[in-house]
Amino acid sequence: MTALDRFVRLESGGLWREDKDAQRKDMTVSFGKTTLVLSDSAGRAVTHWSLPAVRRLNPGKRPALYAPDKDADEVLEIEDDLMIDAIEEVRKALIIATPHPGRVRSYLTAGLAAAAVAATAWFAPSVIRDTAVNVVPDSKTEEIGAAILGHYQRIAGATCNSGPGTTALAQLHTRLFGAEARGRLVVVSKLPQGAVALPGNMILIDRTLIEDHDDPVVVASHVLAAAAAFQADETPMARLVEDAKLTDTMALLTTGDMPSSALRAHAVTLASGAFAPEPDLLDATYAAAASAPQAGTRRGIAMPATVTRRTGAGHPLLDDNAWVRLQNICHS
Repeated sequence: MTALDRFVRLESGGLWREDKDAQRKDMTVSFGKTTLVLSDSAGRAVTHWSLPAVRRLNPGKRPALYAPDKDADEVLEIEDDLMIDAIEEVRKALIIATPHPGRVRSYLTAGLAAAAVAATAWFAPSVIRDTAVNVVPDSKTEEIGAAILGHYQRIAGATCNSGPGTTALAQLHTRLFGAEARGRLVVVSKLPQGAVALPGNMILIDRTLIEDHDDPVVVASHVLAAAAAFQADETPMARLVEDAKLTDTMALLTTGDMPSSALRAHAVTLASGAFAPEPDLLDATYAAAASAPQAGTRRGIAMPATVTRRTGAGHPLLDDNAWVRLQNICHS
């Protein structure tokens, strides 16, 4: 049993300040997958903090003060001793489990990477970006995706996570991709492009796709279009390093961490409506979600094969009760 497994159901109260000038707000603090989740009194997740990136501002003192990363203005105050000890234990376990330069062969050693990057920067920045995309392990991409989500929530508002709605959302993910598929769907308050993929097999969905339609086909088509990014050359991680400064990508290669400022800037890019799917790709995914076609392709991108056996006449993506629950995911 991992440290996170032991504390996954643990919750405590906390006081959260969004920036140095903001008033403190009461929050419920709980654990997500590699994240610390802060929820308001209605149970809505206000923000997600990447656990390995969380910083203790006053080591050894109580109440404990935390920040989501070294550059953030946010502060979380926790008095609960059990939660404080759990956060420290889980953070340490995740940091130990995360590959570091010199400890995992997939990462270049810091000295060799720095020398190689410095030499390559003069000739082929694209090589640096391609290398960064290829060497970052899954655990790190999940951490990066969670951090981007946290920044996005500060820009566009909290995620939607009413209990019954969250269960229906997980059911939709299973219907589209299969029970063994990694990743998750997250409904956000505002997303101009409808749905977009983040590093770590996470797909964000605009709440209006769910609330303004009579059935799940439209939202499913946007999810499938976003999912195509996982199989295309332009993966969510590739989009991130392309959007980032070359020095930020070099930092990812040499230290194993992408600067928080780069992740925040990428969240701003997403909020602007970037990476919207092409209309003909949406047409193809709509057909996949609405019927039971053979796995279609778009530029060599296969639609998830599970669609062919999970949708079609007499086999809706979600039954009426589940769809109603999903449509209320943003309501307490």
